[in-house]
Amino acid sequence: MSDELMDYDAAMELFEPVLGLEVHVELNTKTKMFCGCANEFGAEPNSHTCPVCLGLPGSLPVVNAKAIESAIRIGLSLNCSIAERCRFARKNYFYPDMTKDFQTSQYDEPIAFDGEVTVEVDGREYTVPIERAHMEEDAGKLVHQGATGRIQGADYSLVDYNRAGTPLIEIVTKPVYGTGARAPEVARAYVAFLRDQMRALGVSDVRMEQGSLRCDANVSLMPKGSTRLGTRTETKNVNSLRSIERALRYEICRQAAILAAGGRVIQETRHWHEEGVTSPGRNKEQAEDYRYFPEPDLVPIAPPRAWVEELRATLPEDPRARAARLQAEWGFTDLEMRDIRGAGALEPIAATVTAGASPAAARKWWLTELVRYANDQGIELDEVPMTPAQVAQTQQLVDDGQLTDKLARQVVEGVLAGEGEPAAVVARRGLAVVTDEGALQGAVDRAIAAQPDAAAKVRDGKVQAAGALIGAVMKEMRGQADAATVRELILATLAR
Repeated sequence: MSDELMDYDAAMELFEPVLGLEVHVELNTKTKMFCGCANEFGAEPNSHTCPVCLGLPGSLPVVNAKAIESAIRIGLSLNCSIAERCRFARKNYFYPDMTKDFQTSQYDEPIAFDGEVTVEVDGREYTVPIERAHMEEDAGKLVHQGATGRIQGADYSLVDYNRAGTPLIEIVTKPVYGTGARAPEVARAYVAFLRDQMRALGVSDVRMEQGSLRCDANVSLMPKGSTRLGTRTETKNVNSLRSIERALRYEICRQAAILAAGGRVIQETRHWHEEGVTSPGRNKEQAEDYRYFPEPDLVPIAPPRAWVEELRATLPEDPRARAARLQAEWGFTDLEMRDIRGAGALEPIAATVTAGASPAAARKWWLTELVRYANDQGIELDEVPMTPAQVAQTQQLVDDGQLTDKLARQVVEGVLAGEGEPAAVVARRGLAVVTDEGALQGAVDRAIAAQPDAAAKVRDGKVQAAGALIGAVMKEMRGQADAATVRELILATLAR
């Protein structure tokens, strides 16, 4: 049974959305949070496990010091206060991917708290208040066996405990007010900000498609003019920026339809489906349902203030200041920079420039061919299977005269199709520009002989008539000639 939905604009006339975002960041430490097992994605199922991360009787955890360092740096980057003393707690609940029947997390004493960040949507800034950033361990992974690969309709499920115990930072916002109709876009911009910030800090690879960055998106609706919070739903583990925006938009339309009809929104988790809908999960637990109590096997953590200040000195440049600096260095207009940031292309372009391409060339490729590919595939730019280095290599072939822009687009197409590095695609597809003067001269002579009227006009000073001759040569060369070179050769030949 499909949900009743209200038109989004109509919903915004009646209600004010309030966001709450919980973002989970898997840290890229070499080992897990409380044991020495490798923290590595893609290994054989259940090959990175031990008595500690499986919670076997008699095993004792030891905190990963690098994870604490990363947590502090993350907290500082979010303008949070760092606790002088914090501790772990046991979050008790049963789920098949939790062998211990509890998760070692933090509850009332997080390592970082009371921060805020600012994100921009279409030139307007929105402040997102941070309640806390706390440390915990990730759960294992359920692999559902069935036609869809999802829990709905699965025949049975398998459990891979490799991920169990992976160091995790959960960043939780306070209620986010005042976003209005932009709420889904603000949520997307916020998670994109966190992704870029975590990557700049070097604490995570933030690959959403691999689950190392995941978002639980909460939203509730208040009637316009009210100050009383509505009942929220939590759409779990949304794993792309595009899906965060779509899931929130759907939930707003669904909740608005329920409330407008006099119904009551149920507080529950929701599952997101890429076809564009959410479905009920389970009733949402309250904190007391988890029966938190201090973890007896781990001592409290008390980061020395001097160490915290040392870590503060390692923070990367503020994202907004960095964007302003890059804009000035690249010479882009405000509109051009807004387009870049709106497409999520700032980091790929910066990396392409670092790899040797000019800012204009990097911008051209990322905002045309690669954005088009990402949109067609329904993925984010950082998921595009072409690296900034490969984009720079392609542009270098153009700069060196080995490719035209038209041929370079075919190279990009080949790289995206998995045909290898740019040079390999050029060789495999035979795309290099023809530089043999004899071959070009022969083609020019044949074009002139085939179109004597056009040749006569050029000799009479009507240089624009050379276009027909250039087109004939380019056709014979299958586009593998430089048009400017061909033009010069035609004019030189007819001037004799």
